[in-house]
Amino acid sequence: MAQLTVITVGSLKEGYLREAVAEYKKRLSQYARVDEVELKEERINNEDNRAEIEGALSREADKILSALPKDALKIALCVEGKQHTSEELARIIGDGCDRGGKIALVIGSSYGLSEKVKRECDVRLSFSKLTFPHQLMRVVLFEAMYRSFTILHGKRYHK
Repeated sequence: MAQLTVITVGSLKEGYLREAVAEYKKRLSQYARVDEVELKEERINNEDNRAEIEGALSREADKILSALPKDALKIALCVEGKQHTSEELARIIGDGCDRGGKIALVIGSSYGLSEKVKRECDVRLSFSKLTFPHQLMRVVLFEAMYRSFTILHGKRYHK
């Protein structure tokens, strides 16, 4: 059975988002063990100060890197990442399962991810050219992981 580790910066505040994630985690449990690692988002006092933002991203990166399983396929969700079809993403997840079964996915804070984290990851993934709230992106990610596993197991959900 695969091991998924989803590392996120920030917490889910809305009950309906927590319920959606819980539903997809339950569905995923037939295919993978799922660990969620929620890290605290660094406080930024002046959102116009790029140096302050970079400092916060760097501190978040240190926490993310310490939580990343060393022997996993590491996937960073980022705007400059490559977009894939559901079948292509399933192949990436399948490759991760084949090379040891550990897959780690990282969602950064509302300011994104530090380059330190992106360099450490094997795959840079984008779900869209659109910008989504990072809390909603967590739901989308869990749905995509469930869809990937149904594709890998020949189930009809993804049709």
